Amino acid sequence: MFKSSTILLFSAAVALGLPTGSCAPGPKALVLPSTGAADLPQPPAGSKLLHIALGFGIQNYTCSSVGATPGATGALAMLYDITDLFPGQNRQSLSQNEWDSLTTRALWSHNVPLNLNYSAEGRVEPSSPGASQTSPFPPDAPLQLLGMRPVPFLGHHLFTSAGVPNFILDGGKINVLAGKLGSVDAPKNADKGPQRTGAVSWLQLNAKDGSVGAAKYVYRVATAGGNSHGCSKAAGQDSTSYTAQYWFYS
Repeated sequence: MFKSSTILLFSAAVALGLPTGSCAPGPKALVLPSTGAADLPQPPAGSKLLHIALGFGIQNYTCSSVGATPGATGALAMLYDITDLFPGQNRQSLSQNEWDSLTTRALWSHNVPLNLNYSAEGRVEPSSPGASQTSPFPPDAPLQLLGMRPVPFLGHHLFTSAGVPNFILDGGKINVLAGKLGSVDAPKNADKGPQRTGAVSWLQLNAKDGSVGAAKYVYRVATAGGNSHGCSKAAGQDSTSYTAQYWFYS
């Protein structure tokens, strides 16, 4: 004979259109995006997702001479916590289409959230400014995108003076000094960005000696914009706006 609690659960499942014999499904599994072609290796077995961040800032390059190949010189970005926006997590989560287009939505609808240096001196593309050399990051604050609730501030992405990618999250509780493990091209249909330069590659990074906190792996995926304007017209510094998802695993 069924117990009364079992009968109540069965009745609720029928009323809600849920599979009988089980309770309501839990949150949807958080799975790394796929390029649809060559993909980065998955996190090692037993890894735990810590954060998904929206990175919003600029990629920097140097053109040593006219016609040279641009040399990457790092990035600066604000990081915002979008973990709960992943589809199927809670009532605040985005639809799959909204999630898939989030980096594009941010890049095209919001100014780059950095303190910028608008000087055209020594710039390859004067209409695309670099960041302030003394104070690139504004005060910590949520990101307000049109039609969405504020996206919480999570941290900063920068490069050290030694050229090492650095991610500082949770007020410094997580501080990742990262090394590159792998790279694949962004999908052919990836957003090229407002300046039509193309989307930067997807990356797998790992935490190097000197890192602080639980994060061991960082993935840069779902990129939009960020490639160099190229060196065909001038030599000097070059900066391009970009957005990306950063997935942090322990």
